[in-house]
Amino acid sequence: MTAVLLDAPQVRRVRRPPRLLTQNTELREENIWNWTIPALATRLWDGRVVKTCPAAGVCAQACYARNGTYNFPGVVQRHQQNLAYVLDNPAGWQRQMAAELAHPRHRGGWIRIHDAGDFFSDRYLSMWLRLIAFRPAVNFYAYTKEVSRFRRLVEPAPPRNFRWVFSYGGNEDHLIRPGDRVADVFPDEAAILSAGYHSQDASDLLAVLGPAPVGIPANNIPQFKRRMGGRSFRQWQAERDARRRGR
Repeated sequence: MTAVLLDAPQVRRVRRPPRLLTQNTELREENIWNWTIPALATRLWDGRVVKTCPAAGVCAQACYARNGTYNFPGVVQRHQQNLAYVLDNPAGWQRQMAAELAHPRHRGGWIRIHDAGDFFSDRYLSMWLRLIAFRPAVNFYAYTKEVSRFRRLVEPAPPRNFRWVFSYGGNEDHLIRPGDRVADVFPDEAAILSAGYHSQDASDLLAVLGPAPVGIPANNIPQFKRRMGGRSFRQWQAERDARRRGR
């Protein structure tokens, strides 16, 4: 059955990660597994520079996945290894991911696609859509700023076991429509309630299963909070877009 997933031969030799799905501290508490790649952009060991969040806007200036443990050399290396595997051996990556998703622990459970990074190309998103369809007993969800890519590739025929939320703070905020499920990052819980949003702080799954619109409290990282200046990502991005239009 794995032949269904194959779409390209291996083009480079790449070291195969021992395990693709992992659990960070927060998601482990809810038994959610996740897949991750570098945030925003990275330079691989062979010199290639890859933008992993091509639609990123102001979020790049306050990204939790570019701070703290994400900058540890071992973590950076592992995330780059994941990305190189996708790029250089997509068939092998799909086979390994499909095999891991077949484990009984994932049946009826949830996989968060991207603890860091985003659906950086049509090909990459299409590979995920095939995997999601191939494992209907597993539930998948993601935050994304790739609004136009999802309009073209996901919304016409979304898999029943895939949920997503458009997160504000990207260069495609203007493409978000009324009725879309959205998430915004706020300075704190009080700002979330004041804006009429619903906090997902109690559970990451509330982003896709709870009431909407979804509010995310900013991580307590002083330099990032200073940059936000009391604004939400949506407000911050709107201000930047307005300045650009005024030039």
